[in-house]
Amino acid sequence: MKIDFTPRELGYYFPAEFHRQNALWLSWPHKEDSWPGKLDTIYNPYAEFILQVADHQRVCINVNDGAMHHFAIDRIVNSQYAKNVSDLDALIDNIVFYYHPTNDAWCRDHGPAFLIHRENNSKAIVDWGYNAWGDKYPPYDLDDVIPTLIGQKMGLQVFNPGIVMEGGSVEFNGKGTLLTTKSCLLNKNRNPHLTQYEIENHLIEYYGVEHILWLDEGIVGDDTDGHIDDITRFVNEDTVVTVIEKNRSDDNYDILKNNLKDLQRMKLQDGSPLNVVALPMPDAVEYEDQRLPASYANFYISNEKVIVPIFRDDKNDTEALDILAECFPEREVVGIDSVDIIWGLGSFHCLSQQEPDITS
Repeated sequence: MKIDFTPRELGYYFPAEFHRQNALWLSWPHKEDSWPGKLDTIYNPYAEFILQVADHQRVCINVNDGAMHHFAIDRIVNSQYAKNVSDLDALIDNIVFYYHPTNDAWCRDHGPAFLIHRENNSKAIVDWGYNAWGDKYPPYDLDDVIPTLIGQKMGLQVFNPGIVMEGGSVEFNGKGTLLTTKSCLLNKNRNPHLTQYEIENHLIEYYGVEHILWLDEGIVGDDTDGHIDDITRFVNEDTVVTVIEKNRSDDNYDILKNNLKDLQRMKLQDGSPLNVVALPMPDAVEYEDQRLPASYANFYISNEKVIVPIFRDDKNDTEALDILAECFPEREVVGIDSVDIIWGLGSFHCLSQQEPDITS
């Protein structure tokens, strides 16, 4: 009789993003409908993101075919940021392309959830179901199989929980605590057949966590129904940054005020209080009369840097970067213009997925 053990039962867990990484994973942006009228404008900041990370760790990029591979290389080496790089060839050598066709670019949500084993120095992948945030943007069949393709390429065991889950909807401290939102995970457009208790059980068994904290909802303009990575992020094992809105007339004011109050009451897996650091929101970013989910919380943590979206809002950009520099004293905090990228309704964290290192 075949018995299937869960990752938790086998000793695996999902490490925090600030755990040492082996690589950054991306899926090259190519869907015009995700940035209507602006796709061409995102390649300069996207290339800077790649090169900022490639100067100290590997960057793996999913592309559809050889033509997209060559297009991506051309956009990277001819980007504005590349012109100021002293040893561009060394950075390019740190970029690896994989012919894994995708529908879209949001690797945080369709990419592999890499697990590491607590004892035997091995790695595995969880391939959650993916339905483009509640079937909002079909087709998504290519994106849905990306984790398994990567697992096969790397020779890793792949677990299939059989339910929908997105990487941007969950946040980890690496010591057993997971943070998420009710507005997303309990939304009936994801797993209508599951109760909150059943969803929690999947999180525990497939991410290897033991303690789950729930916030209510995310920011205005977020088409994911409230991903946690736009509002609250772990910066170390016992501390989060969470965005707040200072303008009382802004639609995000009450949402973020309530989230802050909830976080200040929360406890970690060991019963200790959660340390909470307030991070400002930028002034509202709108395009074609649409409020966009601009947030400084959508940063990516690499081994040596923290890549932060900024929005041509000098006062708030500077304040956010300064706060994050205090939170990450051993990393360089780098702001990259995200005014064009955010038209796709996500930024650097949404576009990325980390692969942890198991050698240290």
